[in-house]
Amino acid sequence: MSPPIERLYRDPVHNIISLSYDDPVERLLIEIVDSPEFQRLRRIKQLGLAMFTYQGAEHSRFTHSLGVMHVMRRVLQRIGRDDLVDDRVRAIALASALLHDIGHGPFSHVIEKVLKVAHEQRTVDILLDPRTRVNEILARFDPELPRDIASVYSYDFQPAFVSQLVSSQLDVDRCDYLLRDALMTGAKYGNYDLEWILRHIRLDSTGARLFVGAKGLYAVEEYLQARFYMFRQVYFHRTLRAAEALLLSILRRAVELFAASELRFTVPGSVFERMLGGHELSVVEYLELDDYDLMFHIKQWQRDPDPVLADLARRFVDRRLFKTIDVDVDPSAEAELAEVVCGIVAAAGFDPEYYFVVDSASDVPYYGYYAPDEADARSNIYVEVGSPGGEVREISSVSHVVKGMESYRIHRFCFPAEVADTVTAASEKLASGK
Repeated sequence: MSPPIERLYRDPVHNIISLSYDDPVERLLIEIVDSPEFQRLRRIKQLGLAMFTYQGAEHSRFTHSLGVMHVMRRVLQRIGRDDLVDDRVRAIALASALLHDIGHGPFSHVIEKVLKVAHEQRTVDILLDPRTRVNEILARFDPELPRDIASVYSYDFQPAFVSQLVSSQLDVDRCDYLLRDALMTGAKYGNYDLEWILRHIRLDSTGARLFVGAKGLYAVEEYLQARFYMFRQVYFHRTLRAAEALLLSILRRAVELFAASELRFTVPGSVFERMLGGHELSVVEYLELDDYDLMFHIKQWQRDPDPVLADLARRFVDRRLFKTIDVDVDPSAEAELAEVVCGIVAAAGFDPEYYFVVDSASDVPYYGYYAPDEADARSNIYVEVGSPGGEVREISSVSHVVKGMESYRIHRFCFPAEVADTVTAASEKLASGK
């Protein structure tokens, strides 16, 4: 039987993603995909707890990462600059795209608030640790490859456009996750014309800056609008954020009980136990954690003797999530409202330490609105004005649609559903000044 000539992945967004065994760079990518570290991403949900709101949002970081690599490959093909993109640069660009999320922990961004280490740093740690299979694969291809990929993430790699493609306002990461998340959640306003953007993406003569040709302006406007509404309606959805607030309360209570030697269920000697104890996890230990570990412990904690932990865990498993209200009172009255809500929660028999959570979108790594920054090219999207070869300018300076997209603020209180009516009445009373 002859060996396979290509690896095929059926993808709901891009249809077929193929990698050739005859191409050394693509054979490298196949090896990366088959590594334990990358396969772990099958057990990390792309949208964390979004499945509590959108039942179809069960897709993984694995599928997303493959999609990001695929978009990167299409961009490189479109740019067609052999003087800048030799096989080595191509390997670095494609591997950087494929591996950009390998450092994510259970339920994606949620666990970062517990471990207090960003997934971007974990990604670099995994790449550089010689104990990982990914490091071995990369170093065998080229001993400098792990550090070169790390330099892409830190924006130190040359040519600079590779870093821009991996992380910027118009990068291959966002290009994939907007379409993928829109498809899996059913949120149609997340769709945009990726094909047209790819057709008109350009690289300036120095190789330092990407821009979109004049005919692609409307497609980029649509992309930014899609991103804006996906953040407003999906990533910042009140039910999703309430689920995250509940999960964080569970973990805080478990950590406190463990510190007091009062947590009934743990797995002695496990990485999860070390996490609860506040120990710094090695790369190898961190890679043992996934969504299943977290759900397994929460299911066990439903029977914990501690009434707070048991109740919170049951609420999470049964999807009896916290309710929320938007804090739309005058800023001077916000502290008063928080005190009133805390009092209502406590009077109902709930400990506000765990049953009252202030939710602010400021803890989300990427906002949905476009905010250019003259001092930082990574914050800007550039488009060509007029005919081909025309002036290249930052998009908000030529697009009324983009310039009119206002920033927004998400600020909410989360609390048990049992007190929702009382809290709502108190909030309305305070807002009206009565």
